[in-house]
Amino acid sequence: MTADSDTRQTTDHPETPPWPFAHVVVTGGAGFVGSHVCEELVRRGSSVVCVDDLSTGSEENVAHLLAEPRFTLLVSDVSRGLGDPPELFLRTDLVLHLASPASPVDYRRRPIETLDVGAAGTRHALELSEATGARFVLASTSEVYGDPQVHPQPETYWGHVNPIGPRSVYDEAKRFAEAQTSAWRRTRGVDAGIVRIFNTYGPRMRTDDGRMVPTFIRQALGGEPLSVSGDGTQTRSVCYVGDLVEGLLAFAASGLPGPVNLGDDVELTVLQVAQDVIDVVGGPAPGIVHAELPEDDPRRRRPDVTLARRSLGWQAGTAWRDGLEETVAWYRARAGRPADEPVVIG
Repeated sequence: MTADSDTRQTTDHPETPPWPFAHVVVTGGAGFVGSHVCEELVRRGSSVVCVDDLSTGSEENVAHLLAEPRFTLLVSDVSRGLGDPPELFLRTDLVLHLASPASPVDYRRRPIETLDVGAAGTRHALELSEATGARFVLASTSEVYGDPQVHPQPETYWGHVNPIGPRSVYDEAKRFAEAQTSAWRRTRGVDAGIVRIFNTYGPRMRTDDGRMVPTFIRQALGGEPLSVSGDGTQTRSVCYVGDLVEGLLAFAASGLPGPVNLGDDVELTVLQVAQDVIDVVGGPAPGIVHAELPEDDPRRRRPDVTLARRSLGWQAGTAWRDGLEETVAWYRARAGRPADEPVVIG
């Protein structure tokens, strides 16, 4: 399916109930997705403690929240515990565990830390939920499906993962985190749930984190050829971050155990994504070069989001090209250019 043929089904959404969580802890809250989550929580009136060691996140992502009386940034490694002062956590009624390196560049650079945050970090977050009676939500990933042999991927699919390959530190950290979350729900009575997040894009992604969309935008804005792995026929389904945040918080409020897939089910080839980035950036086309396909790189990825539609009344609503234009505009503004100023590439 092409971006131009992107059609959306209409879903009858029930009336949105009042937001039930007054005190929320977000681990990894200064990261790409986490910072958008913190921003939306503050907008909804929650008091938010953002726990982040800033190893892959950035204080810049939450700088606009620091003056908010309901927002606290605690620089701490959740793998080592949740730190002091304890009074920050006593009234917690929701824990969103988003902490983890999430890009290939980061988890290959920090493999042990990635495994630690999936194991010890998840345990510490679950312990906080148990101690306070808080709802717990694990942000897992489509990587638990590996290079899938079932397409699209439903939550009932167990995956096809190489446990010792170069991607395994991230894949298996998240799979273990899911096992922990499920065990604490079954045996300790924690109100715990799991979402599996598919490829997400939008403002605040680092241009050097190795993921497809920010890499292509950086290259196009810089007049460099876009580097496409393999022949570009492998597919991804990319979801705009604002939609993902709405789905994540809808799941948190649902009380469901999951897992529930969250993502956009419009499937794009990597080559098409590259071509769309070139088109949106404008100017002389910088061209495309092809590189070797990384080991264990998934050939196809698309979520089956039937469960999210049925149980949460949620589906991604931002068309790919609209979200891409918003994202390119953010990168231009960040580079000091007005969003509507043409970018001269050459």
